Amino acid sequence: MNEDLKVNLSWLPQDHVEASSTENASAAGSSLVPAVDPEPELLVNPWDIVLCTSGTLISCENAVVVLIIFHNPSLRAPMFLLIGSLALADLLAGIGLIINFVFAYLLQSEATKLVTIGLIVASFSASVGSLLAITVDRYLSLYYALTYNSERTVTFTYVMLILLWGASICIGLLPVMGWNCLRDESTCSVIRPLTKNNAAVLSVSFLLMFALMLQLYIQICKIVMRHAHQIALQHHFLATSHYVTTRKGVSTLAIILGTFAACWMPFTLYSLIADYTYPSIYTYATLLPATYNSIINPVIYAFRNQEIQKALWLVCCGCIPSNLSQRARSPSDV
Repeated sequence: MNEDLKVNLSWLPQDHVEASSTENASAAGSSLVPAVDPEPELLVNPWDIVLCTSGTLISCENAVVVLIIFHNPSLRAPMFLLIGSLALADLLAGIGLIINFVFAYLLQSEATKLVTIGLIVASFSASVGSLLAITVDRYLSLYYALTYNSERTVTFTYVMLILLWGASICIGLLPVMGWNCLRDESTCSVIRPLTKNNAAVLSVSFLLMFALMLQLYIQICKIVMRHAHQIALQHHFLATSHYVTTRKGVSTLAIILGTFAACWMPFTLYSLIADYTYPSIYTYATLLPATYNSIINPVIYAFRNQEIQKALWLVCCGCIPSNLSQRARSPSDV
């Protein structure tokens, strides 16, 4: 039983399983200890069940977004292409979590372990890259408002998508191509079979992308406040209305960036300082919030969008609510 458990828990360091095996052997060899029935061991790790459940929710939610964008010809603007890229990346990440659970308990082999971790790493890398691309697109749409809707913007969007997906696929292939710790467990990170160096590179890359997103969102805040002030002057709005609109826009940006940081920062920092010798519960406790980011992304980036809302209403009930079709976009809708 202990040997099976050791193989199944692919996310975990292996030292705890070995320790429990040693304790069981010592207890069995002692004639002074009365024989008692051992407590039944868990066949499935509850944390793996939670991760699989999270992956299922991620897959279902993002599949809706992908299908809406794919089947609606009107959603082909650069913004929707990037939202579709984010949804596709999160969809693959959710599928990867499900496959990891199935392979860990039903089809155990080094090859399946490498392929699964490669898919998960590539998907989450593409997800974070898509978030950065969306931030860049939002900044360009505000800074170059007059020339944003041009052929050059579409070309630039396709270039961003090719680069981010190409880089993500290459990152995901690293464990499969040999950059893993299956032959030398001392080099393992908190996520087997990723090496400590691999995890460090991913963590530092995330921190750099987060710093760039933070800088871009600061610039977006400045542009939003300036636009709101200009609109208020042109329409002779009261200062209170200008303040409310500006505060709403800044609050929206703060929620977007704060959610992203709260989900990913714990696991990123933990991956930098920890290795395979650390208790596995810390890995699960920091990894699980990172998966929640893929659950929240469709709500923030897709379902809040007015055009996607219209398409969703048409699919669900064949109609568009009057309040949705008449609502105008404000500077706070960023």
